Amino acid sequence: MDKKTLHITNGTSLTHVLNELNLEGDKLTWQEMLCEGPTLEHVYSEKFIELRKAFFSSYYDIDLNVSEIKEELDKLNHITNYSEIVLWFEYDLFCHINLLAIINLIQQKKITLPLYLVTSGRVRGSKNLKGLSELNPGNLLKHYRDKVELTPEDIDLARTVWNIYCGKDHNLLKPYIVKSSSFIYLNSCLKAHLERFPDSKSGLNNIERNILEIVKDANIKSYHHLLGYALNYQGFYGYSDLQILRIIEKLKIFISEDDTNLKLNRKGHEALLGKHNFALEIGNNIKYGGVYKFDFQFNKKQNKLVKTVYNAN
Repeated sequence: MDKKTLHITNGTSLTHVLNELNLEGDKLTWQEMLCEGPTLEHVYSEKFIELRKAFFSSYYDIDLNVSEIKEELDKLNHITNYSEIVLWFEYDLFCHINLLAIINLIQQKKITLPLYLVTSGRVRGSKNLKGLSELNPGNLLKHYRDKVELTPEDIDLARTVWNIYCGKDHNLLKPYIVKSSSFIYLNSCLKAHLERFPDSKSGLNNIERNILEIVKDANIKSYHHLLGYALNYQGFYGYSDLQILRIIEKLKIFISEDDTNLKLNRKGHEALLGKHNFALEIGNNIKYGGVYKFDFQFNKKQNKLVKTVYNAN
């Protein structure tokens, strides 16, 4: 029997699209969002699973469907069925952290099949970056034909960056912001990640500042309206509705609502002007891999993370 291609997709939406295109091979759907919450170097060890279950339960009141995840990942335990693995992941941070984890999982399982990457982003004729599921069938198949085989250097890079992400010093990611590789959007994603830590002056991270600026500059009529704007204008983060809604909820201390629209209150304007550091008042001490958001602040002048005063010791 001829061996097949194993396609690892970034979610159920893309898996459905590939099935509709009758793309040959088996599909493994990745169903995680490792850009938030604790992670460990050893992907999907029992301790890893327990950490992820606890995170989803405490932050999002969601019961992680571990059996469904394990059922999908079991395809990697039957690797003799396949001749190659194709990774389908997008340009954003959400996808790239998952991608790093998958490559590490494949290496931990000592799988030596050729690895190919299909990624989306800049598309000729479009000003905006495009997700894979947003491409028309012709464009998507062209992306597949143009897939890039990952080199040993690419795989080593993915392992290194994942290990740093799971560790305690995310400043170690800085050299990889300027390093060339087959992951053409990794540089932008790493820069965006460092800017998820609170600004050393205002206490707002890049996403929070962007949402408050939307409220200030656009005629936002409701929180649902704000969600739509924030999802569409989030740059390289790739956050879902669930994640953006949680951030908006934390930012309501800066926003006034009446019958017609949302506006920044005085505290909101002070935050954007950097009058005070509002990090603790926002109170979103989420974990990114191996560190908590409040462990560090992003210093724009130094262009690096610095330990917060209350965590300096």
